[in-house]
Amino acid sequence: MKSNDRIEHEGIIIDIDMEYISVEILSKSACSSCQAKSMCSLSDMKTKVIQVENRGFDLFETGERVNVIMKKSLGFKALWISFLIPLVVLLVLLVTLSALSVGELSIGLVILASLALYYFIVYLLRNKIKKDFIFTVGKLNR
Repeated sequence: MKSNDRIEHEGIIIDIDMEYISVEILSKSACSSCQAKSMCSLSDMKTKVIQVENRGFDLFETGERVNVIMKKSLGFKALWISFLIPLVVLLVLLVTLSALSVGELSIGLVILASLALYYFIVYLLRNKIKKDFIFTVGKLNR
């Protein structure tokens, strides 16, 4: 896989068991490296733990710095599932119900209920979706 076909994040292995390798990555906002971040309330840094299937091919150690790798196409798929499809549902319902002269309160409640139903369905399908999102761990080339 070419380097421009994948998304890489550097992380630290925090736990290894027979099934999974737990890697902690630091998610930074675009302004987190800014010199004025201490004066700004917009800077944002979060740690996330990702569990990667332990395939046992490489030997890793707890505390080792590694790359967590995912195909770039899966990032776009996540974008569609989490943001773009709900936006389309919202806009279609808004335009359709407005054209039918439905009251604003009713439109708002229908849209909220529809989005809640959509995310509930995504929640029910989480195991199927999880199988599509495959992360791999690679040694750092330093």
